[in-house]
Amino acid sequence: MKQNATRPLFPVILLFVLLNSVFIFGRTFLEKWSVDRDVLIVGNLVLFIVTLLSFWLGQRGLRSGNVQAFVRSIYSSFIVKFFVIAAAAFVYIIVTKKNVNKPGLIACMCLYLVYTFLEVSILMKMAKQKKNE
Repeated sequence: MKQNATRPLFPVILLFVLLNSVFIFGRTFLEKWSVDRDVLIVGNLVLFIVTLLSFWLGQRGLRSGNVQAFVRSIYSSFIVKFFVIAAAAFVYIIVTKKNVNKPGLIACMCLYLVYTFLEVSILMKMAKQKKNE
């Protein structure tokens, strides 16, 4: 039986929607902590898109059947994600100059860890299922 292509991504999509809901409706809470809501929303969007790309790379390595190809795909997806996020942070810092919202950047770094953990755990679960088939 063929699995739906978006089903493994459901936790990532759910996380994206829930986080954006919190960022949109939790304005007073974020202002209390001096976190710029727009930084979080854009950071979450960038992380979501990069995680989809990274997940696609990991799935491609998983389909190859070669363990080394899977490990290479996980490393390459990590590197792609890291450099895209680093470039986005660099552009944000250059554009805003001295008005950088440090709490927002730190929150985005935490989101990076959450998205990476979720992505890798889903891929590892898929690898175990493939091994058992």
